[in-house]
Amino acid sequence: MKKWLLASLFVLVTSALAACGGSSETSGSKEEKAEGLYSDEKLVVGVTAGPHEQILEKVKELAKKEDLDIEIKVFTDYVMPNVALAEKELDLNIFQTEPYFNAFKEDRKLDLVKSFDTVTFPMGMYSLKVKDIADLKEGAKIGLPSDPTNSGRALLLFEKAGLIKLNPDTGINSTVKDIVENKNNYEFIELDSAQIARQLDELDAAAINTNFAIEAGFTPSKDAIFIEPKDSPYVNHAAVRTENKNDEILTKLADIYRSEEIAKFIEEEFEGSVIPSW
Repeated sequence: MKKWLLASLFVLVTSALAACGGSSETSGSKEEKAEGLYSDEKLVVGVTAGPHEQILEKVKELAKKEDLDIEIKVFTDYVMPNVALAEKELDLNIFQTEPYFNAFKEDRKLDLVKSFDTVTFPMGMYSLKVKDIADLKEGAKIGLPSDPTNSGRALLLFEKAGLIKLNPDTGINSTVKDIVENKNNYEFIELDSAQIARQLDELDAAAINTNFAIEAGFTPSKDAIFIEPKDSPYVNHAAVRTENKNDEILTKLADIYRSEEIAKFIEEEFEGSVIPSW
């Protein structure tokens, strides 16, 4: 009888401790964080290597003064940051434009939303063979990203540069099939965004996303033979899971990211190649 009473008492005490959060092993679990990820004032943020990473390192430095801890996870492609966010390996990511984000999450059926605008990376054309876009010869091989959103963006850049004319009804959704005029018979070669800069010596010119161009050693504002204007509509933004879109700590992070100190850092570090959106 005494043994039974002691066993019952042990179960009751153990249950009470668990209900009060007495177990340190479960208090920080993903399951508990699902309703409000940011209870422990820490964010795991995914970025692509290059400028996004550099900017977030500066944001991390400022955030620490505000008692906000940021863990940075760096990716080398445009696919995994959204997949990792959807699978709760990240709290948010910062690397993409809204057209790309919308197309990707619709294609993958991901429950993600935009949180706040960050910076703009004007897409540029680069070449190791010519210093002026007018020097491109007939039949020149020109590279562009293979993913639909960046491909359309690159084709609009080529049109703005006077290389081609596109079907006026296709816009950002343009593909190489929508080229209606190509007087110099340029050959357009679609490649993975992250690989274009590495294969530039095999091309006459190519459209390269700014983060990959900087990673390859280019200074876009100086080295691009043609570049989008500073008022480019392709603003990058932070993305989160829909369930966390109203978490207060996102406002705190946005205020730090979109501060004058970060804007000054961007302007000094990237010399016009990366543009604050605020």
